[in-house]
Amino acid sequence: MITKSIPSLFTVGNLFLGVLAIILVFDEKPDIAAMMVIAAMLLDGVDGRVARALGVQSEFGKELDSLSDVISFGVAPAFIMYVVAFQDLSPAAAWIVTALFPICGALRLARFNVISGTPGYFIGLPIPAAGGVLSTLALFYEEIPVAVLLGSSLVLSFLMVSNIKYPNFKKVGIPRGSVWVIPLIVVVTVVLGIVFRNHLSKILFVPLVLYALYGLKKNGRRRLFGKGRKRRKATAQDEEPQSEHSA
Repeated sequence: MITKSIPSLFTVGNLFLGVLAIILVFDEKPDIAAMMVIAAMLLDGVDGRVARALGVQSEFGKELDSLSDVISFGVAPAFIMYVVAFQDLSPAAAWIVTALFPICGALRLARFNVISGTPGYFIGLPIPAAGGVLSTLALFYEEIPVAVLLGSSLVLSFLMVSNIKYPNFKKVGIPRGSVWVIPLIVVVTVVLGIVFRNHLSKILFVPLVLYALYGLKKNGRRRLFGKGRKRRKATAQDEEPQSEHSA
């Protein structure tokens, strides 16, 4: 019974950190709030692996994970960005853009739960990655114009509900004997985030945004070369009857 509950405990921890991030940002501690989102990403990344390692996967765990993700990576990052950057905008624009992010995240999760994706890939930017980018991007609010932050939030919202493919690393397993190490890693991450809160969150922004941009680059390349191949194929088909007729 206890073994079956272990993955759900990681998921509940993910939810707890998401709620804590919301509280911290309204207490004017956005840097620590962003670290809570990053730590929640760690828990979200291992709960499924732990369930597979222990052989206790269930529909309950899957649904709990999705509900937790909406809070931790949808609502919490949106509030972080709203509090630090969007409050000076017109209320309508700030409210709509802030609400759009978790709405698109919820749509992304609902699609993930009911539609089988391509093996090895996610369809659309995963909400943990989108939430991680948004919450850490918010820490640059003094260096980046509000218009850029606003546009970035809209782009991330679009990427979540798009058909762009992103690599899926969730299939990488965890040995059963190493499960106990995971809470220690999360605790160390949180402590480092609090001690170096002015630097660590911004450093983690780099790999997260590179992952988000990877899908755009790959999709753009596929569309570009795909159109080129179709154009060459159509040209070849048009030229073939002419060569036969001239012969």
